[in-house]
Amino acid sequence: MRSDPLSFTARGEGGRGARRRTSSVLTAVALVSVLALTATACDSKGADVDARASASASSGEGDGKITIPDDIKDRLKEHGIDVDQWKNGAWKDWDRDDWLREAQDYINPIIEGLWNPDRMRRAEDPDRGVQESDLSGDQGVTDPEPAPVDAKAVSPTYHDKVPEAGKVFFDSPEGTMVCSATVVADPAAPGRSNLVWTAGHCVHAGRNGGWYRNIAFAPSYNDQALAGEELTSASEDELAPYGVWWADWAGTSEQWIAQGGPTGGAGAPYDFAVIHVTPEDGGNGKSLEETVGSALPVDFAAPAVPRVRTITASGYPAAAPFDGESLYQCQDRPGRLSLNASDPTMYRIGCTMTGGSSGGGWVAAGADGRPALVSNTSIGPVSAGWLAGPRLGQVAEGVYDSVSRKRSGQ
Repeated sequence: MRSDPLSFTARGEGGRGARRRTSSVLTAVALVSVLALTATACDSKGADVDARASASASSGEGDGKITIPDDIKDRLKEHGIDVDQWKNGAWKDWDRDDWLREAQDYINPIIEGLWNPDRMRRAEDPDRGVQESDLSGDQGVTDPEPAPVDAKAVSPTYHDKVPEAGKVFFDSPEGTMVCSATVVADPAAPGRSNLVWTAGHCVHAGRNGGWYRNIAFAPSYNDQALAGEELTSASEDELAPYGVWWADWAGTSEQWIAQGGPTGGAGAPYDFAVIHVTPEDGGNGKSLEETVGSALPVDFAAPAVPRVRTITASGYPAAAPFDGESLYQCQDRPGRLSLNASDPTMYRIGCTMTGGSSGGGWVAAGADGRPALVSNTSIGPVSAGWLAGPRLGQVAEGVYDSVSRKRSGQ
């Protein structure tokens, strides 16, 4: 699932190969040769869009115009960014010296009409390939490799079964890309959340890059599971039935920013992100949670692997043999995956989903027995027989709380 810089893994060009594998504890040497990030890079040509652009997170009162919040104006000015030039294509400049990197530098002005149906559909090309990871040092607690579990298509309409699931779109130096994501509850706005959970590599390139641009979320993307000619001619209302929501703030772990890489890097156990979104069209006063009708709680004290009976992972796999246009799920009992002796172990499940499923939510029974988000898709092997996701703890909770506080009251 790649999105290079964040490229994922798994099956990409390998079809359904390597279905039969002997279960064995993976050594670090064996592991590093097969890992790659699970974000999916798509449309590397970038597609010029004649979009009517305007930057903002809120609409002006009474005049119907889009305005730019003062905090975004200030940050743009600090970095010498001209708003009009940005909207008219300057965002395509990925000069390393100007690529905003630090946590506080996140900027994502709305460009109206950018994510039109054609551009959303084109963001689905599979991996270019997998780079070797620089991870090392298994803690000696990695469980045997799980047997592959075939991903099952979610029947339409998706909103009826998984109302929190959706698709994230963003631009990187490699082109237009996609990930998967989940609507989660906001402790600062009970019942009115605008928070979305995804992978860190879906918003930030890690140690060799900075924040991606034009990050937007489409809940229940292609809700009716349109295919073929119907999909090609689908309108925005059909592909994004609950609207396009732009990320007006994002947070990921400092570990991911400092150590993350194209195949996960040492930041893989911290490969998570939270984005706060706002509707592109200004909305009708309803939050994202109210619009889709649900938001999952996040469990930052999820039990250790032996006590988790089953995890369900959702996502929009885009690398072959999938096309990125349909929602899939895998359900399996998790095992442990240890990549570095100094970092937390990760959850691992058998699953054949590929690039594009990166960032998709992993759901298990919470402390109260109700469904809760406990992880997200992060890495997997080139042959796509399994997926791994970070076990959420204090670092993840810190990212979550910081984004919640940043946008509380908005």
